[in-house]
Amino acid sequence: MSAVFTSLLVANRGEIALRVLRAARAAGLRTVAVYSDADIGAPHLRAADTAVRLGPAPAEDSYLSIPALLDAARRTGAEAVHPGYGFLSESAAFARAVEDSGLVWVGPPSGVVARMGRKDEARHLAVEAGVPVLPAVEGDDDAALVAATADLGLPVLVKAAAGGGGKGMRIVRDAAALPDALAAARREAKAAFGDDTLLVERYVERGRHVEVQVLADAHGTVLHLGERDCSVQRRHQKVVEEAPAPTISDAVRERVTSGAVRLAREVGYVGAGTVEFLVAGEEAYFLEMNTRLQVEHPVTELITGLDLVALQLSVAQGVPLPLAQGDVVARGHAIEARVYAEDPASGFLPQAGTATTVRWPTRARVDAALESGQEVTTWYDPLLGKIITHGPTREVARRAMVAALDDTDILGLTTNTGFLRRLVASDEFRDAAIDTAWLDRTPGAFPVPADDASLCAAAWALADRSRKVEPAHPFGACDGWRLGGPPAPVLLEIEHDGVRDEVRVDRAAGRMSVGDRSWSVRALAAPLVASWLLEVDGVTHRVVIDAGGDMGAGAVWVAHEGQARRFTVPDRRTDERAILSDGLVTAPMPGLVRDVRVRTGQHVEAGDVLGVLEAMKMETALTAPHTGAVEVRVRSGDQVTLGQMLFTVGEEP
Repeated sequence: MSAVFTSLLVANRGEIALRVLRAARAAGLRTVAVYSDADIGAPHLRAADTAVRLGPAPAEDSYLSIPALLDAARRTGAEAVHPGYGFLSESAAFARAVEDSGLVWVGPPSGVVARMGRKDEARHLAVEAGVPVLPAVEGDDDAALVAATADLGLPVLVKAAAGGGGKGMRIVRDAAALPDALAAARREAKAAFGDDTLLVERYVERGRHVEVQVLADAHGTVLHLGERDCSVQRRHQKVVEEAPAPTISDAVRERVTSGAVRLAREVGYVGAGTVEFLVAGEEAYFLEMNTRLQVEHPVTELITGLDLVALQLSVAQGVPLPLAQGDVVARGHAIEARVYAEDPASGFLPQAGTATTVRWPTRARVDAALESGQEVTTWYDPLLGKIITHGPTREVARRAMVAALDDTDILGLTTNTGFLRRLVASDEFRDAAIDTAWLDRTPGAFPVPADDASLCAAAWALADRSRKVEPAHPFGACDGWRLGGPPAPVLLEIEHDGVRDEVRVDRAAGRMSVGDRSWSVRALAAPLVASWLLEVDGVTHRVVIDAGGDMGAGAVWVAHEGQARRFTVPDRRTDERAILSDGLVTAPMPGLVRDVRVRTGQHVEAGDVLGVLEAMKMETALTAPHTGAVEVRVRSGDQVTLGQMLFTVGEEP
């Protein structure tokens, strides 16, 4: 439905809600935000003209509640709805409900969403449009899928027919693992999309993920805005995207862009959408179509100079597109890095906590909603923000991204920022050698390095703490290291990244040492609160330090080159507690116990799955640390906190 409207409800949260709200206000529209109890005080509420509470924190009671969203539109007089991405953005039921309520749906018609928003139906349409697809089987019955998969050969990819974002996906290389993979993918798909229909297709090793941005109006114009490469992924979730694709030939580029336009025209598409392909050499296979705005749309905006959200709003009002295919020109190269609340060193497990200090770079485009003091929960997707750089060449854009990540500081919460910095700075990324499975094939890639600057900054801050000199400030009185009198050296035991160091800090001499290593240290300037220019052995480093908040007197966070580290003065009882807790399986994050697979007294082997924890709509297997008898301390359906004891496994005599 297309019609003129003057007010818009944004049915989403976080950075995408802010992005749409900015475009809507620039278009002169009155804006309405929505929120759950978990998002009270969130930035997107302040950015809108008004906001409506949807319900409790669980998504099914708030952002996934169609009645609550429609009621919010009715109560505020909103005339149109923009779904953003995620949540209900690809829900045909929501699109239809919006249309039936007399509101304008900012997206393709609900019938198109229903057909193209499903991977299985979209495959059939791609075949009709002459777009190549991978061999696959589909269905609702696991036993039938297992039998049919035998003809595909291994490996295969199990994925949810509805939705996207990597949820409900499993790679299966062993036929014996297929039933469990189907069951897990079905549970995850049901939790994320409310639909557990699965698709199993042949898996192509070392493929590249190339997608085409399409844009169509209600007057028959269908355009492509070039392609993007989204091959840098972990667990089928994109991490870094770029445009244009750096490795494909002109022939493949023509094949995917023309195929995307042909498919969109065939289905009667209206609005912005993305057609995704798997590219292997000179072959390209259709994967799916996302009937919504993509997370990575900014890279297309930067190389084309077009505002995709503004164009979405214009098309939804029935206005013809103001350009033809020949007017779309790609200039330069753009790269986007997604900042997640996750721990790359622990298999990219989602994280939760309070971001005590947040500083985004000023030398790049930033689409983010995270700010200092904000709590990050496990209720929703762990994406915190996106950093996007642009340059005349890929290498210029890449170097700009390294610099932007150097300038990004998120303290108090574990994120992937330092990992992103090391990834983008790597030879592998520089050479565009990372395919869709590279990160999963290379566990532990781009590890956290030893960092003298961070250690020195933390030691100086904790030394100040030990003297009780201005405890609210990491460097004592803000006078450029000046102290009232020459203090005696301080000997500290500092724990960081699982390592303990005994550090001697001599403030009077401007030196510190660990074993045989020694550094000269001084602060040159403090341009901002907590941001310091620190000189270590004659080389300057920008560090950000947070020694306040509720972290305790023996803890300090330091950010350097994008990597945030937490340093503590360990409790000497820690070793004793570690001995007492041997065999303990605790919750690696707050979440829901989705499945308990053992019973108390049962014998388990090291590595056996004891249960499954769900957080941020992703499942994590909890495994036995060693062989022994298990004691179960939780039940399926329990909501647990970070570090809560879930199972214990006693060692065999």
